[in-house]
Amino acid sequence: MPSKIPREMSEMRVSQSCQAGLHSASLGEKLNAMVDNLPASRVPVAALRGLVGLDGPLVLAAFLTIVFLVPVSIPGISTVFGGAILLIGISQLLRRNLWLPKPIAERELPADALRATLRQGAKWLHALERVSRPHRLKWLVSGRLAHTVNYCALIAGAALLMAPFGLIPFSNTLPALALLFLSIGLLQSDGLCVLYGHLLNLATVVYFAVLILGGSVAAREAFRHLVSGAF
Repeated sequence: MPSKIPREMSEMRVSQSCQAGLHSASLGEKLNAMVDNLPASRVPVAALRGLVGLDGPLVLAAFLTIVFLVPVSIPGISTVFGGAILLIGISQLLRRNLWLPKPIAERELPADALRATLRQGAKWLHALERVSRPHRLKWLVSGRLAHTVNYCALIAGAALLMAPFGLIPFSNTLPALALLFLSIGLLQSDGLCVLYGHLLNLATVVYFAVLILGGSVAAREAFRHLVSGAF
């Protein structure tokens, strides 16, 4: 109990201190304010939820993808952040408030590594903001069917991000890009961005299928050579 109180107080201070810096409509400026308000040492995932304030779960989902777009590794983060984005997708699909289970909410990350990663990844967010335009292909983001399909795609992208291929090149980058396009597209009501997200999800599935097929073929050939060598 004594160890929990300081953590909760820290999260509250982080959340309250950053609200003034998140009034801008620019996601890039919000990201910079978020980085500036990170704690000095370690930051719980629940505190990141507080950093986005009232802007909503989709903003948090966009921020959580940024760390996978730069060559800075934080061990185990794909499972934690992927799980958080998965829950964001489910809450949005069901139109419920976001809830994070205790193991995810209390998972602490090194603030220095997270700060450096977010700063490097900010260029992706700035670039996407520049090319995103509200109300393009509006039929892809309007209506109940589009809502269901798009948030199911967000959930699927989060599941792909959590797949155990972390050491293989692009295994985190492709689903992270899909999630970033989906998040920004849904935030901006930009159907073209959402379409890019769907296509990147498909590309990720194809890439993983090739990896699995290639791995099974290599394993079979290795086993065949091992057996033939034994005789």
